[in-house]
Amino acid sequence: MKDSNIILVPTDFSTVAECATNHAIKIAATLKGSIALLHVVAKQKDVDFTRERLGKISDEIQGKHNIKVNPIVRIGNIFEDIGEVASEIGAKLIIMGTHGMKGLQYLTGSHALKVITSSQVPFIVVQEKPIKHGYSDIVLPLDLGKDTKQKLALTVMMAKNFKSTIHIIIPNEDDEFLLNTINRNLTFAKKNLEENQINYTVKKAEGGNFPKQIIKYAVTIEADLIAIMNEEAGSDEQAIIANDPQIPVLCMNPATVTISRGVFAS
Repeated sequence: MKDSNIILVPTDFSTVAECATNHAIKIAATLKGSIALLHVVAKQKDVDFTRERLGKISDEIQGKHNIKVNPIVRIGNIFEDIGEVASEIGAKLIIMGTHGMKGLQYLTGSHALKVITSSQVPFIVVQEKPIKHGYSDIVLPLDLGKDTKQKLALTVMMAKNFKSTIHIIIPNEDDEFLLNTINRNLTFAKKNLEENQINYTVKKAEGGNFPKQIIKYAVTIEADLIAIMNEEAGSDEQAIIANDPQIPVLCMNPATVTISRGVFAS
């Protein structure tokens, strides 16, 4: 595949995988990209049936939405093959469903983190809540992380393409040193958003657990997406990825993300 904006969707044909596919359709249409549908089987005997099934879904998407879809069947383990396939085809984004995946392909928040951590490609992790119109409102947590620029760059790309408002939330911090660090990140973010002509708001969280405050705020503003950096700590990221309100989460690892002309670029 030579497409510049390939979106990889691992699927097991479940409801949550269908939801992930619908997210990919919306993004591919907006970015003028293509979709790669991946299903991982355990045995060779399952390949032909699965390829036929994926082919039918691909044809339906292409016929209805005029989006190129490439069906891919692999024998192996979904935890290993997602990253390998993404690298092989040059995927710029992976849309993955959590919960509801059956058998060996069942993914909870913690399992999803293992897949995300092994990939340099950004993820959008979704649950069963259907996508409505796109990503009009994106929550962007800013804290003490050193990777603010990377997280901001990808979030800005999404906001530009979907005409989103970015809602920054910062932790309620009393320590002067830590507060200064947060404020520096906030100043940088605000300048960047203004230069890119993106609407934004700033919210200071209430006291207590910051991930819980992020989710609470996202619910309050009816956010379509939460953007986080996977720092491999596990618990905070898992809590956000597997959030009960089922808000999709944009996840990325600390690595260089190159953005060009509002789309993913090599």
